Amino acid sequence: MLYLGGRDMELGDRAALVTGGSRGLGEQIARKLAACGARVALVARNEGELGRVVDSIRSAGGVAHGIVADVGDKRAPHAIAAAAAALVGDVDLLVHNASTLGHVPLRPLLETDCEALEEALEVNVVGPLRLTKLVAGPMVLRGRGLVVQITSDASVAAYANWGAYGASKAALDHMGRILGAELEGTGVRVVTVDPGEMRTRMHADAIPDADPATLLEPAVVAERILRLIGRIEELPSGARVEAAAYAGGPS
Repeated sequence: MLYLGGRDMELGDRAALVTGGSRGLGEQIARKLAACGARVALVARNEGELGRVVDSIRSAGGVAHGIVADVGDKRAPHAIAAAAAALVGDVDLLVHNASTLGHVPLRPLLETDCEALEEALEVNVVGPLRLTKLVAGPMVLRGRGLVVQITSDASVAAYANWGAYGASKAALDHMGRILGAELEGTGVRVVTVDPGEMRTRMHADAIPDADPATLLEPAVVAERILRLIGRIEELPSGARVEAAAYAGGPS
């Protein structure tokens, strides 16, 4: 049984919405949620990649639906929320995983186009807030729910050339803290999770020469995040945590 805030909720009777679900960490979170019995709606921009993941989850006996959309498009959140409700029902778990680096290759802030910073903020901060507003309101009415935000160590460490991404993730972190304080006592929780460095396409785009052997597999991190969700009642709402803290123990 996983605790998704408010009271115990069996995943087999619950619905989850995962953005950035066509690959990497989002794909693995969706797969593991479906394997636990959740009905999962996955959001991604690439229809082909998204369809592959949805078909694979269904072939394994899970319930999954794809929603082709860009969370950075201000017109998208209403369509995403409506489609998710129609496909999987009232969303009890919202995972904000979709993200963008901004400029690739990475560059110093003084050489960063303001449009690249705007894109990072739209996808990494504003888009998640728009979707949270639409999904968390009904959660409050039902008295239960969990919003999980995926962040990065770039939100707390000043890495050269990571300005647009790091600033957007820092904003996401603090937005999570504020939402947690504002939702206190409603049965709806917010947690922001730093997954650690993973072997993903985004990491390869950012650091092409990184040694893959030093990076975590997204499936391993997804397992840690599910373990974290299983112990969510131990955390104050609005907490920022590292997935590495949930590397072992019962889920």
